[in-house]
Amino acid sequence: MNRVYFLGAGPGDPELLTLRAAHLLAACPVVYAPTPFEETFAVHLRGKEVLVPFNYYFKELIDLIDYQLKNGPVAFLVPGDLTFYSPFQALVDALGECAEVVPGVGTANAAAAHLKKTLDLPAVCNRAVLASPRTLGDSPGAPTMGELAAPGVTLLIYMNNIPLPELVGQLRAGYERNVAIAILHRLGLPGEEVVRGTLDDIVTRVGDRDFFNLNGPDRRPALTLILVGESLDAVTDGHWWDHRRDHIWKVRGSE
Repeated sequence: MNRVYFLGAGPGDPELLTLRAAHLLAACPVVYAPTPFEETFAVHLRGKEVLVPFNYYFKELIDLIDYQLKNGPVAFLVPGDLTFYSPFQALVDALGECAEVVPGVGTANAAAAHLKKTLDLPAVCNRAVLASPRTLGDSPGAPTMGELAAPGVTLLIYMNNIPLPELVGQLRAGYERNVAIAILHRLGLPGEEVVRGTLDDIVTRVGDRDFFNLNGPDRRPALTLILVGESLDAVTDGHWWDHRRDHIWKVRGSE
């Protein structure tokens, strides 16, 4: 039985594709790739039929996949992977046993690697929270970004649709002080921009750049991730390492 592979494709950098995903992708004559993945994965897609999944209604897409499976396996390049804010879950459910999900490098992982930071750093941050104001909604009782922000929290904000000055005001109230923030736009894609600063200066650093598609005609969520919290600019020494070596890692009776 031919299968449909949902391949975690990271933020869009083909070098972050796993070996398993690359092997499966090579065997698929039909690939669904959201823009701009058809450009960044062009070398991997040579000679294949490449389609944009969002050009089809759901039933139309399912029928098309059923037809394509008669001739071979089908692949979807999934932004990040299926773990967070993926629109492909309904397809996976509808395809049932025919679907296989292959994990990839999520955008949060790629962002942390780019910044060279552990987001739940011991003694600095006790939790990391992923959220999007788009999915939180604006109904009465819905939490705000400011309510999710707090000392000891690294906050990862996907698909922001709040003007940056307003968002920074909410975050400043939640953290109750000035903390580090990074805006990662089109990470791993052409046009990548990363702006680092603090809540007190990030609006000035960003200037008039519309990283969130708030002023243009494009209604799609921008390919922009925000990270904010104390862990982004914390510097640690080796004390925690030695403590763990003595109390956790060391084999009992070895010394």
